[in-house]
Amino acid sequence: MVAVPETASTGVMSAPSVPIPSRGVDYRGKVVLAPMVRSSELPSRLLALKYGADLVFGPETVDRSMIGCTMRQNPRTGCLEWSRVSNGRENVLYCIDPTREAGKLIFQVGTNNAERAVEAMKQFAPYVSGIDVNAGCPKPFSTDGGMGAALLKTADLLASILKALVEEVGNPFGIGISVKIRLLATPDMTAELVHKLCRTGITGLTIHCRTTPMRKTQRVIRDQLRMIGDICRSHGVACLMNGDITDRDHGEQLAKEFGVDGAMIATAAEANSSVFRPAAQGGKATWQEVVEDYLRLAISVENRFGNTKFLLSQLIHTKSAAYQPVQQSRTYSDLVKILGYDDDQIKAQAAELDKAMGLDLPRRTAHDIKKENKRVNKEKQLANIAKAKALDEQMNGHNRQKRQASSSPVPSRKKKTNVASENAGFGSSDTVDSGIMAVAS
Repeated sequence: MVAVPETASTGVMSAPSVPIPSRGVDYRGKVVLAPMVRSSELPSRLLALKYGADLVFGPETVDRSMIGCTMRQNPRTGCLEWSRVSNGRENVLYCIDPTREAGKLIFQVGTNNAERAVEAMKQFAPYVSGIDVNAGCPKPFSTDGGMGAALLKTADLLASILKALVEEVGNPFGIGISVKIRLLATPDMTAELVHKLCRTGITGLTIHCRTTPMRKTQRVIRDQLRMIGDICRSHGVACLMNGDITDRDHGEQLAKEFGVDGAMIATAAEANSSVFRPAAQGGKATWQEVVEDYLRLAISVENRFGNTKFLLSQLIHTKSAAYQPVQQSRTYSDLVKILGYDDDQIKAQAAELDKAMGLDLPRRTAHDIKKENKRVNKEKQLANIAKAKALDEQMNGHNRQKRQASSSPVPSRKKKTNVASENAGFGSSDTVDSGIMAVAS
């Protein structure tokens, strides 16, 4: 645990009055897993907890994508799954282990709208220990929608989102609301923003020690950390630092040095989740040990195969003989075989999961797909030809009927005199004059 920082003037332990909600968490003294797209899905979070992470943040999840989702408990894993049906197929968007993550999980939301954020987060609040607003992601998929680091340019909007979440989600459900930000262009601008955000009622603030234009290859800026930590503490808000932290011991040392309450690890944890284990307890494990732990967890929670492959590509050394075969794998059984696991239990679990996910079905190649598309298009073309032919025949039949009707003889109209003579009792061949003469005689 990170020691609570001492005050600069007295050297005595400070006692910030951070309000801890009934179901919330105290961020002080914590080293936590950062929210990362793909790299903080359920099995990654469970792996970090196994190796000693105090808290785990889920990946940024956009509020709009979660509204209208259906939640169910997977009967095989016991996990809670939020899903949406798309193109006739159910897609699991978020997954929580209510037992192993109890009291440890922080949901990070991507949003640019207070009302929508509240609506989306109400469905997760009963199952998490906190909600964090992403105001630090610099990537276009987030900023183009006015989310992530784009919120740093609209401080009033960001503050209104936090305040709404505190009042309408945090307080009613007994959990804390927090925010993750980046440095602004100048220390004064950063200080003003931190003051504004801390007045919204949040319980935690994470500062990524880079500005929005900076990337992770550029060295972090830590000279504003003490100022930010002091401002947070003056409002009773815990402050975590993020950026280029290599392991738990490093995070604890930096937190003490710069006077903040805790540390958040991202890239180093993505490469080896055992960075949360302190050196005194063995420190970092080998990648082989971490990979086996990860794969077992991924199978146990029925993680999406594509995500599992991605994480393994981060955990396995690129020069390892297993690296390329893992990239080419198609099933969990493939992974078990490639990695050389002889345990009958994991083999059986992998095979069962492959069947449940349909991974054991014959995989269609690009040639197969092209051939199938060609067949379908040919069938459609023939169907269209047959339909057009039937329509032509129908039209031709109609036209023939019209021609036949027009060529039939039409009785000529009789003259009025003939009609009159017929009505008088004379035959149609008699003329009017002959009729008169007959009467006269």
